[in-house]
Amino acid sequence: MAERNYYDILGVKRDATDDDIKKAFRKLAAKYHPDAGGDEAKFKEISEAYTTLSDKQKRKEYDQLLMFGGIPGAGRPGGGYSYTTNVGGNWQDIFGGMGGDGFGGFDFSSIFGGAGGPGRARGPQKGSDLTMSIDVTAEEAFSGATRKVTYRVPSTGLEETLTVKIPAGAVDGGKLRYRGRGESGANGGARGDLVITTHVAEHPLFKRDGADVRMELPLSMYEAALGTTVDVPTPEGKEVRLKIPAGIQTGKTFRFKDLGAPDVKRKGSKGALYVTVQVKVPTMLSKKERDALEALKAADERDYREEVERYGA
Repeated sequence: MAERNYYDILGVKRDATDDDIKKAFRKLAAKYHPDAGGDEAKFKEISEAYTTLSDKQKRKEYDQLLMFGGIPGAGRPGGGYSYTTNVGGNWQDIFGGMGGDGFGGFDFSSIFGGAGGPGRARGPQKGSDLTMSIDVTAEEAFSGATRKVTYRVPSTGLEETLTVKIPAGAVDGGKLRYRGRGESGANGGARGDLVITTHVAEHPLFKRDGADVRMELPLSMYEAALGTTVDVPTPEGKEVRLKIPAGIQTGKTFRFKDLGAPDVKRKGSKGALYVTVQVKVPTMLSKKERDALEALKAADERDYREEVERYGA
């Protein structure tokens, strides 16, 4: 009878994906785990199979051996698969979908000899990053702000408090990284980082484009025709005077250098403020206004549709 290989033990095909292998192992581990009344020898057998096939380099070497007819682990006394590791040391990832730790609080290190397994020492490992988000008003994003946040470190269950400095010019989706404030490391390894994402609320007038700020400036058709002067607000709460020339059209844009938002990528610099004109036509006219406009229309000899009419019949 041919010796079984690791793929046979887990019941997967040779071209199984990483996810297929993990699912197969979880199913078999739940069935054969000693703490659940299963067969310890069988459990060790499937554990060794998973240890090899879940590691890309080990799996590559194993597949090469299979090509030449060798089955590592076969033919040893007692049925033959040596048990040497703890399947990557991250049982929470493997059994995370089973509820709790997967087997009612059973400590896998009692079987695997600690985080690295018997006869195999593991060096310091940095903890994983933790993530959270902060809601920021548009005004806070322009000027900067501080916010005190409290979060829980999963490995210890302890709550930590941190004062977050939101930089002036913060953008929606921006990342703030606090080193050494994340998950605890293993075997003396450093802590991971805390990564905070800023969610900036929209401003009713100003629209962000990185450090540049854009706004629309409504003008009446009378102001557009005759010209005018308008005091335009800026993101920092000041005003800039804009002279509107007579005959201006909708879509005309004015640029004010260094009056946008602070540039978080270039300390000390600011983006520009872009002001785009929108000419508004009244929808309700009084009789006096209508009579005046009718008289102006009758006196107007300009051909506004000359380019259009050129292509007509």
